[in-house]
Amino acid sequence: MAAAGAEAGGRAGQLKSSGLRHGWTTGACATAATKAAYTALLTGEFPDPVTITLPKGQQPAFALAAEQLTVAEPPATSAEQPNAAEQPTPSGEERVSAMAGVVKDAGDDPDVTHGALVRATVRPGEPGAGVVFRAGPGVGTVTKEGLPLAVGEPAINPVPRQMIREVVAEVAAAHGGSGDVVVEVSVDHGEEIARSTWNPRLGILGGLSILGTTGIVVPYSCSAWIDSIRRGVDVARAAGRTHVAGCTGSTSEKVAVAVHGLPEDALLDMGDFAGAVLKYLKRHPVPRLTIAGGFAKLSKLAYGHLDLHSARSQVDKGYLAELARRGGADEELVAAVAAANTGLEAVQLCRTAEVPLGDLVAEAARATALGVLLGSPVAVDVICIDRAGTIVGRAEPLGS
Repeated sequence: MAAAGAEAGGRAGQLKSSGLRHGWTTGACATAATKAAYTALLTGEFPDPVTITLPKGQQPAFALAAEQLTVAEPPATSAEQPNAAEQPTPSGEERVSAMAGVVKDAGDDPDVTHGALVRATVRPGEPGAGVVFRAGPGVGTVTKEGLPLAVGEPAINPVPRQMIREVVAEVAAAHGGSGDVVVEVSVDHGEEIARSTWNPRLGILGGLSILGTTGIVVPYSCSAWIDSIRRGVDVARAAGRTHVAGCTGSTSEKVAVAVHGLPEDALLDMGDFAGAVLKYLKRHPVPRLTIAGGFAKLSKLAYGHLDLHSARSQVDKGYLAELARRGGADEELVAAVAAANTGLEAVQLCRTAEVPLGDLVAEAARATALGVLLGSPVAVDVICIDRAGTIVGRAEPLGS
């Protein structure tokens, strides 16, 4: 029977039962700041609060903590209308940039960026250029391969970039803008904060990354979130589910649904707590468990870690290199995997060489899970994905 207070399943049910307050990602804050700044560039007025639409349809409102509109006298000889983004003010001045800032609220998550001021400065861009991203003070620049952004790009991840492009298009359509803008994202004290993250080791230099896939920070207080995982299992069992999925995040959750067609109340937001899912299912079994997550996180599970948080376990490149060797990699490739910047780079190197590192990691992760579940009638399959949600490795139950 389902535990009291766990009426709903899935991620929303877990958050409700945990009693924790969610927050907003740096990507959501940058998007809201961009919308406010571009609106001011076109109209001369900053909307406050400013509302955005997140990837799953939520519409949070953000208060502005900083705003600045910069104007300049237009050239006396100019006979042409300026770029549509450079609308003249009633006084005849030209708006040349606008900056808006939003303070990140991470809710009850122990996030190092909680309270940081995320700024977006918007300037007119070259006609036809669309949205061009720049790293301002406190936002890092990619300097190594193996990340979802090219070397030299500002560390603004793909989903936040798409969210920013969408609000630029929305504001342009509403106020007659061209949509050709330069968006510079900065974070006050971001370079200092980034020293507490893995960014320097990953080759993201100069500051933080602008992150987020849903726009929402799900709080991970260990005791509260582990309890919510247990309630999620209880809900699934009470609903008669015979197959549940433990997912490390929203992207892997989508993949698990696409592969297995699972309903919402069969989805467990595992986060970093693989051990919590496995230990509870050992005592309260469900016939089938899918573990779905990013390749790097599941490589930690493959190695034997049950807590996948970056502060408590790391990707072991030497272990990945040994797996690659077992998969047929030559010594040159083995050395390249051992020296890879990220787990993602390691799996990409192996895919190019047709070495099934992703499958080997999935199988090893499955073995770790079965070791924890030993004696419990739970069949396990594992799905490893990259940051875009592409499956890079799978391991099925024996005999399937």
